Amino acid sequence: MTTRKSALSVAIVTCLGFAAQAHAQEQSPPQTETAPQPQAQTPTATDLDTVVVVGIRGSVEKSLDTKRNSVSHVEAVTAEDIGKLPARNVADTLQRLPGVNISSSSATEGGFDESDRISLRGTSPSLTQTLVNGHTVGTGDWFVLSQVQTVGRSVSYSLLPAEIVSQVVVHKSSEAKLVEGGSAGSVNIITRRPLQFADQITTEATFGEVYADLPGKTDPQFNGLFNWKSADDNVGVMLQAFYERRNLRRDGQEVVGGFSSIAADSAAATANPDLAGVLYPNLVGAVLFEQERTRKGGVLDIQVKANDNLTLGLNAFYSKLEADNYNRNYMMWTSQFAPNFAPLPGYRVENGILTHAQYAPTNSDPIVPFGVYDQISRPNASSESKYVTADADWQVSDSFHLNMQVGKTEGHGRSPTQDVIELGTAGNAGASWTMNGYGNPLDWSLGGDNSSPSGIRPQNGWIFGGQGIDVLDEEKWAQADGEVTFLEGVLSSLDFGLRYSDHTRESLNEIAQGPNFATDWQNPANYPTSHSNYPNDFGSGIGGNVPGGIWYWTPEQLKQINAQFANRDPVARFYWADLYSVQEKTGAAYIQANFQGDRWSGNFGLRYVRTRADIDYNTGVPEKNTVQGPITGSAFGNYYKNRYENTYSKLLPSANFKYDLTDSLVLRLAGSQTLTRPDFSALAGSVSLDDLTHSGSGGNPELDPIISTNFDASLEWYFAPRALLAASVYSMRLKDYVTFGNEVRTYLDQQASQGGTQVFSDYTVSVPVNTDARVKGVELTYEQPIGENFGISANYTYADSDSDGDKPVYGTSRNTYNLSGYFENELFNARLSYTHRSEFYAGVNRNDDFFQDSIGNLSASIGYKINDLVTVSLDGLNLNDPKLKYYSQVNGEGRKLPYAFYENGRQYYLNFRFKF
Repeated sequence: MTTRKSALSVAIVTCLGFAAQAHAQEQSPPQTETAPQPQAQTPTATDLDTVVVVGIRGSVEKSLDTKRNSVSHVEAVTAEDIGKLPARNVADTLQRLPGVNISSSSATEGGFDESDRISLRGTSPSLTQTLVNGHTVGTGDWFVLSQVQTVGRSVSYSLLPAEIVSQVVVHKSSEAKLVEGGSAGSVNIITRRPLQFADQITTEATFGEVYADLPGKTDPQFNGLFNWKSADDNVGVMLQAFYERRNLRRDGQEVVGGFSSIAADSAAATANPDLAGVLYPNLVGAVLFEQERTRKGGVLDIQVKANDNLTLGLNAFYSKLEADNYNRNYMMWTSQFAPNFAPLPGYRVENGILTHAQYAPTNSDPIVPFGVYDQISRPNASSESKYVTADADWQVSDSFHLNMQVGKTEGHGRSPTQDVIELGTAGNAGASWTMNGYGNPLDWSLGGDNSSPSGIRPQNGWIFGGQGIDVLDEEKWAQADGEVTFLEGVLSSLDFGLRYSDHTRESLNEIAQGPNFATDWQNPANYPTSHSNYPNDFGSGIGGNVPGGIWYWTPEQLKQINAQFANRDPVARFYWADLYSVQEKTGAAYIQANFQGDRWSGNFGLRYVRTRADIDYNTGVPEKNTVQGPITGSAFGNYYKNRYENTYSKLLPSANFKYDLTDSLVLRLAGSQTLTRPDFSALAGSVSLDDLTHSGSGGNPELDPIISTNFDASLEWYFAPRALLAASVYSMRLKDYVTFGNEVRTYLDQQASQGGTQVFSDYTVSVPVNTDARVKGVELTYEQPIGENFGISANYTYADSDSDGDKPVYGTSRNTYNLSGYFENELFNARLSYTHRSEFYAGVNRNDDFFQDSIGNLSASIGYKINDLVTVSLDGLNLNDPKLKYYSQVNGEGRKLPYAFYENGRQYYLNFRFKF
C-alpha cells in the first residue's frame, strides 16, 4: 500500500493559496442579570454598550456570568466561544461542556467526522430537547435508515452552523416556563437580532476552504452577514447567508448481521463435532464510503419597535444539507460456507467463537458464492430544516410584560433515489479469517480476483433500495408568555403562559425496487466490464489485512444498471412496512413563581401538559387497531392499516434554589419532573427484516411517555475573574423508559419467495417496551486564567445507569472529560482542546446490542489579527485521527464481539474574516 502525504503539510500548502471561512462577531449576547429566558430578549444598544465581549477571555467571562446569575443550573457558550473554538457546528462546541456528550450518527450508519447529536448526562439524544430562541425546530436526516428505521426525537446539528449563534444555554435543571420534551435537559440556541448590533450598519464576510486529508480534497466555505438598523434604533433588518462544502471519505470494516452459531446437525459440525454451537461472523466487509456535503442556507430577521413598549419581530431560518453519497461493502459471505463445509486443520475456537478458519476452494454444484458485494449510490440525498416565527414583545405596564409568538417549523429527510446492485462473488473460491479481539478489525481474504468484476454472480445477489422517500417533521405552534413583577416582598415576579402545538412526523411513500424478472438481470455478460478500484491506501488507518485493490462501478454505471434491470413499479414495489405517521396535538399551561431575598433566589412552578397522539402504521397481519385491509397488490404481501389513538396528560412540577454562601461561593438545589415522548420509530417504527437470520425490528404504538424525576445539587466557587471551581451531583429516575424486548412474528420471507410462491416464516423481532431506568452522576468543572494571556479549563463527568431487566441504558458513558488551554493577546490567539468519552450502549442491530467503544478527539485553532478589518485563523479537527470502534453482544451475553471500525481522517479550515 502507498502512504498518504502528511496531512498537515498538504493542508498548509493548500491554505497558502486560499482564503477561508470564519466570522468576526462584535455584539454581546443577551443580558444575564436574570435566568436565561426561553424566548430571546431584545437588549437595546445602550444596554450592550455596558458589556463588551472581546475574544476568548471576554467570552469565557460572559459565559460564566450567565451561569452564575441564573437561578437554575445552566451552562453557557457565547458567540466568541464558538468563533474561537475549533468547531464547525454547535454540537462540536457544546461537547466541551460538563455533562454534555455528542455522537456523530443517529441510526446504525456508523460514525462520521462531524458531531450530529447532543445528549446530556449519560442519556439518549432523544431525551435532550433542542430549542432555537425558545421554540422547537423541525429536523431531518440525510441517511436513509435514520429516515425510516431509527427515527428519534433529537435534532440533527449538522443543519446548524456555528455562525448563526449568539449564545447557547444548556439547561440542566428544569423550569415550568421551558417547553417540555427534555427529560435530561434542554439546549436553547439563541440567534442574533438586528437591534442588538451597536453600529447602524454592520457588514461581515468570511471566505475560506477546508481540506480533508483522507479524500485529499479542498472545498470552499462562505458566510456573510449584513445588518442595518435605523438611527433611532426603531427598525432593524439582518440578512445572513452560508455556503459550506466539503468532501468526506470513510474507510471501514463491518461485521454485517453480527454472529451466528453453527447448528449441531450442520455438515460442518458433523465433520467436526467441536464446532457445534460455535459462533462465526455472518458477513465481514471492507467498506468504502464517500460523500460530498454542501450545507447552505441563511437567516432573515426583522425587528420593528412600534413604540417604547412594543417590539414586533419576524425571524426566518433555512438550512439544507445536500449529501450525495456512495457506499461500497465488499464482503466475505461466511454464512454461505461456514455451516456447510469443514475448515482446514488448524482452525481455532476460543470462548465459543471460531476465531480463525481457512476454507479451501471447492467443486460444489451449485456453485457457492464465498463473497457478496453491495454497491449503493444515493444521489440527491439531503436533509433540511427551516422555520418562520412572528412575535410581539409588549411591555403592557411597568409591572406587566407579555410576549406572543406564532410559528411554523419544517424538516425533511429525503432519499429520492438509491441505485443499488448486490452480487455474489468468489464462487467456490475459498476464504479465511482471523479475529484479533473485539477491539481490532479482522484479517480476512477471499479467493479469486478481487480487483475486477470477473466472476460476478448476479444470480446470488439482488437489486434493492427504497425510492421516493421524503420524511416530514413539522410543527405549528402559538404561545403567549406573561410576567408580572413585584416591587416588594420575597415574591419578585410571576411567570405564566399558554402554548398549543401540532406536530407531525410522517413517511408516506417508499418504492422498494427489486429485480425486473422480465430482463436478463442474472446474466453476468450484461454488466459493465470497465471499473474503478479502491484507493491504494484504503484501510491503512484502521488495520486488518483485507483484500486490496477492490473493484467497483461508478455511480453513473449503477444508475444505468438500475435503469436496465430494476423494477420500480409504484404498486407492486410499494413498501408499506417503512411507512408511518405520528401526529401529536399538545396543549400546555404553566405558572412559575420567582422568589428573591437577601443572598438567595429561587422559583417554583407547575407545567400542565396534555397530548393527543394519532399513530398510523402498517402490519402484515390484522391486529386490534386495524382500520383497513387487507390491501393487496404489493409484492411484499397484503397489509393492514392501523391507527392507535392515545391521550395522556401530566402535571410537571419544578423548583430551583440558589444561595450565595459568600460573594464567590454559590449553592444550587433543584428538583423537577420532566417528560419526553417516545421516539417516532418506537411508536410506529418500520419493520426491518433479515431473511437470512429470520430476525428484525419493529415498533410499538402503545408506549407511554417517559417521565423523569430529577434532582440536582451543585456548589460553584468563582474564585477569580473568569475562574470557576464547581462540583455537581445529579439523579434521574426514568419511569417508562423505552428499551427493547423480543417477540416472534410471522412475515413474508422475501428470499424464500423468489421462486414465485409466497413463503411465510417466523421472525424474532426486537420491539420497544416500557421499563424503568435510573441515571446518576457527578460533574467537576475547573476554569482559570493564568496571567493576562493564558487560560485553562477542564471538566469531568461520571455517569452510572441501569434499568429493570438489566438492559443497558442508551448513551451512558461512565467517564467523560475535557481539557483545553488557550493563549490570547491583542494580535494572536491559540487554543488546544481534547475531549474523551468512554464506551456506551449505541442501540440494537437485529437482536444484538451494540456499543461504541471509547474515543478521544484532539482539536486546535490559531488566529492572527492582521488589522481592524481582517483576521486569519487555522482550525484543525480530529488531529489525532481517531478511530470509531463498535462491538456487539449476542443476546445480552457478556462476550464482546467486533462489530464495526471506521476512520474519517482530519480536517483543516483556513479562515479569513472581514468586517466592514
